[in-house]
Amino acid sequence: MKVIVLGAGIIGISTAWFLRQQGHDVTVIERQPGAAQETSFANGGQISVSHAEPWANPSAPLKVLKWLGKEDAPLLFRPRAEWLQWKWGMAFLRECTQGRTDRNIRQIVAIAEFSRQTLLEVRASTGIEYDNLSQGILHFYTDQKEFDISLPAARLMRELGCPRVSISADEVVRHEPALAGIRSHIVGGDFTETDESGDVYKFTTGLAQKAAAAGVVFRYNTSVTRLLHEGCGSDATITGVEVIDEHGRHQVLRADNFVVAMGSFSQPLLQPLGISLMIYPGKGYSATYQITDPAAAPTVSLTDDGYKLVVSRLGDRLRVAGTCEINGYSRELNTARCEAITRRTRELFPHACDYTNPVYWTGLRPLTPSNVPYIGKTRYQNLFLNTGHGTLGWTMGVGSGRALAEIMSGYVPDVDFAFTGIERQRPSPRLATVG
Repeated sequence: MKVIVLGAGIIGISTAWFLRQQGHDVTVIERQPGAAQETSFANGGQISVSHAEPWANPSAPLKVLKWLGKEDAPLLFRPRAEWLQWKWGMAFLRECTQGRTDRNIRQIVAIAEFSRQTLLEVRASTGIEYDNLSQGILHFYTDQKEFDISLPAARLMRELGCPRVSISADEVVRHEPALAGIRSHIVGGDFTETDESGDVYKFTTGLAQKAAAAGVVFRYNTSVTRLLHEGCGSDATITGVEVIDEHGRHQVLRADNFVVAMGSFSQPLLQPLGISLMIYPGKGYSATYQITDPAAAPTVSLTDDGYKLVVSRLGDRLRVAGTCEINGYSRELNTARCEAITRRTRELFPHACDYTNPVYWTGLRPLTPSNVPYIGKTRYQNLFLNTGHGTLGWTMGVGSGRALAEIMSGYVPDVDFAFTGIERQRPSPRLATVG
């Protein structure tokens, strides 16, 4: 089977890798000059099964109202004269009930844990180095009410098999001594020893190199303009993808099957086909600092609940990421939000890094209202989706790629997840290595 994968972030590269492992001929189309150049470039670095709670939860509506107009707010909804944004916002509010939140958590945890296990297998089989640390994730709270709210979520995680343990403030500092300077502000936390951290860019580019060596064809600097189709109803198929290549020439590329893994740009590509994905870009920020005093920098990956920031040590760098801006497709850096990240990081670890030369970055997370991604088949017989992973692309990405490759090969992935448009068929095989 010949497959074209659109997109070369962690989702697209993982999909291409596992499709090739299943024996298919795979071509990846990417508008950037290399893999992982957009949303997979500089995220927070966490593989965080333990914190799979969606943004949409019972406490979210009041928080969003409180944060309106605050340039440094963790979640900033900037209203626009745009129907999709308002439609997405209304769908987000519908997902904020406790019942829907619990259902969404179960879905996210299922695919996230499957992905974590898959990542371990890929790391062992490929030897890819990506500054990974397997020291767990520590989530700390500085607000008693928020800590109290976290306790039922932690219990639900444990019921789902994720060992997220609620701990005292003293235990937080024992896990990460670098937080001792703010001990008086910490009210509690939770720790999950099975979670990890690592550089998604290094992993994705490393996997792309392995995939190329195994026979996957990469066409970089190639922009997708539209998908061509014929037929209607259950007979509708995609006949090709129209692109502009690196020389500015229009071409039509043909394949048996097509995978859309273009993150936030999946929605406008598919809209003309009558496929209305509920995906809206959420602009996330990160800052990367050079560590100057290793003893003062954290070694455990952290989540700062009050500021909605994640902190990961990536070799000799400290990556701090977070906040979300619902404001269209612009990637312009907001100075106030960048400075807020540095200000908070300096408060936490005043002597750990060089804060005079931060490297700021922003990427567009493909957000669904529920935080549950689209993985599976569309109404077009040969068109598949792997998109909408929101803030958890690194956490869910490798497993999503494996699951979709198994679905496209006629198997049932070994994970209880509500894949789109898929009928159960037969158990998945043990993958053989190709290349």
